[in-house]
Amino acid sequence: MNPRALRRRLGTLATACGLALLGGPVQAEPNFPITAQQRSTAQQVAQAGIPLSELAPNAPDTHTVQSGDTLWDISKLFLKSPWRWPELWGMNLDQVRNPHLIYPGQVLVLEKTGDRARLRVAQAGAGAPENTVRLSPRVRSNLLDNGAISSLPLHLIGPFLTEAVIYSEDELRRAPRVVAAQEGYVAMSQGQLAYVAGDLQPASGYRLFREPTPLYDIDTKELLGYEARYVGTAEFKRPGDRTVDASGKPVLVPATVTIQSVRMEVSAGDRLAPLPKRDLEAYAPHHPSAPMSGRVLQIYGDALSAGQNQIVALNRGARDGVERGHVLALWRHGERLVKTIDGERTTLQLPNEPNGLLFVFSVFERTSYALILSVNVPVFPGDNFTQP
Repeated sequence: MNPRALRRRLGTLATACGLALLGGPVQAEPNFPITAQQRSTAQQVAQAGIPLSELAPNAPDTHTVQSGDTLWDISKLFLKSPWRWPELWGMNLDQVRNPHLIYPGQVLVLEKTGDRARLRVAQAGAGAPENTVRLSPRVRSNLLDNGAISSLPLHLIGPFLTEAVIYSEDELRRAPRVVAAQEGYVAMSQGQLAYVAGDLQPASGYRLFREPTPLYDIDTKELLGYEARYVGTAEFKRPGDRTVDASGKPVLVPATVTIQSVRMEVSAGDRLAPLPKRDLEAYAPHHPSAPMSGRVLQIYGDALSAGQNQIVALNRGARDGVERGHVLALWRHGERLVKTIDGERTTLQLPNEPNGLLFVFSVFERTSYALILSVNVPVFPGDNFTQP
């Protein structure tokens, strides 16, 4: 079997089933049926581990998980290629939402047999170990609700899971919109009231967006979606109504919301969308199971270029096989130059050069958002990405 086919098969097996990080087989969730044969094969893959040559030069024999650790930190500690973490663990990518993950205080043990290595947790048990450390509020920013460590520092991606949205269609054109402010204000800030026209239902909270921007593929010019520019949040206060005045003329009484937070001042025309439940579950960093390539569509926000820990939109999404947790290689797009060589004007296409790594954290149908994990020179729209 050729190496690409082998990687694809191992990726499929690891996705189908695997071992819980605390030992023993993972219990199948309803959406992911697992056959006995798949489970047996996945256990064999887990036992095989990875070649010693893939370990980091100074990989420790043991590591006690610290309160500030993330899955990416630990991946880099043990591996040359952190996205090969699932192979080191024999971990099931579909089951990494499972609470049997990694907790502060646990001891990770690197086992080496022959020319292979695998990782296990020293303690056994189904939940957080008894020696889980007490955490401060600052440290808990890197923990999930179940106490497990996250894939990346949550302060880097947490806000964007709510704020960074790409709609497949221009749904916001039909969404409720701000039509007026309290006491004649033109713009509104935190704590002020705003009046909204449209079908606004009582909800736990709303996001406010400015006019969305269409995103077009750089190469094919296909419309990939609409990026909504985040304005802030609002809380439902009272419903609207329709009535008539003394002369019988129809009158609209708009609904009322209270502005809770703002990235920029709220103004008439801003649209409202329900605030989604925040999804901070850990996803293991892993490479795509098949070849993948694409382009950086744009930098999130107003920046013209981006550096480490900034967000970029990509021109590939779920339909292209992109998954949350994918680690992708960044390439600086080579310039096209016209030079005089030996007396002749010659067009040169400089080659793409490796530039860093991306971590995909939000995936839409035709697009996705990724965090820049590392970078050598600034990233620009049009730069390339591939599987690492």
